[in-house]
Amino acid sequence: MADAVAAPASKTPVPRSNPGRAFLRTTAIAAAVGAVALVIFGGSFYTVDQGERGVILRYGAIVGTAEPGLGFKLPLIDSVVRISVQSRAKVYDNVNTYSRDQQPANITISVNYRLPADQVDKIYAEYGGEDGIVDRLIDRRVFEQLKNVFGRFNAVTAIQDRAKLNADTEEAISKNIVGPVVIESVQIENIDFSDAYEQSIENRMLAEVEVQKLEQNAAREKVQAQITVTQANARADAIRAEAEANAAATRLAGEAEADAIRAKGAALRDNPSLINLTAAEKWNGQLPTSMVPGSAVPFIGVK
Repeated sequence: MADAVAAPASKTPVPRSNPGRAFLRTTAIAAAVGAVALVIFGGSFYTVDQGERGVILRYGAIVGTAEPGLGFKLPLIDSVVRISVQSRAKVYDNVNTYSRDQQPANITISVNYRLPADQVDKIYAEYGGEDGIVDRLIDRRVFEQLKNVFGRFNAVTAIQDRAKLNADTEEAISKNIVGPVVIESVQIENIDFSDAYEQSIENRMLAEVEVQKLEQNAAREKVQAQITVTQANARADAIRAEAEANAAATRLAGEAEADAIRAKGAALRDNPSLINLTAAEKWNGQLPTSMVPGSAVPFIGVK
């Protein structure tokens, strides 16, 4: 009997465990779980600043609003859109428009506004946020109403009645912006006309100043003339008064002298010898040194 040769039995390799690979797998799983847990935990709360309000969305639909502070939401399901409710200012530079007398002007205007805190859900639902409010509501009305109001003013009155122009513009903008926004104030910062018109305005103002100067000079000369006339009248009155006084004095002196003459005449008539008595009283006692032939010696009467 031939000896049978047994075929060598096949050997299947037994897998050996790899501690390093198992550790890496465990670490990766743990990291993934930790990341998911972190995302879930971190997405379960939110904060809203004091000057903001939050709009809570669930799968894109508004489910509520959030006040300032810390809040909680469903992670990976809810989201919060923050909308500022603080006062904002927007400046519109070089708004081109025309006055009533067809003068072109570039105007700079600023608008202060704020979004009401109790209407942030409406703001997001209808306008998508503050940018939508500004673009679709404020900007259009500002340009439209500024041009309408400025078109009611002449170029000169727009400058002279600047306060009225500003008040009318603010009233028109506030009245025509209807929506979830509050217009706090409107201020026209600058009005820039063309160089040619501004030069004509300057020339006109210089002419008006010159006219005013001439009017002032004329008024001064008129007053001076009145003063001169008044002074002349006063001098004439003084001279007239002096002449009248002198005439009155002369008249009184003449009347007095006439009365004296009449009195002397009456006295001489009543007393003929009074003449001799008066002459004797005035004689110095000396005889004349020369005599006209045939004349009598004074005061010597020969019976």
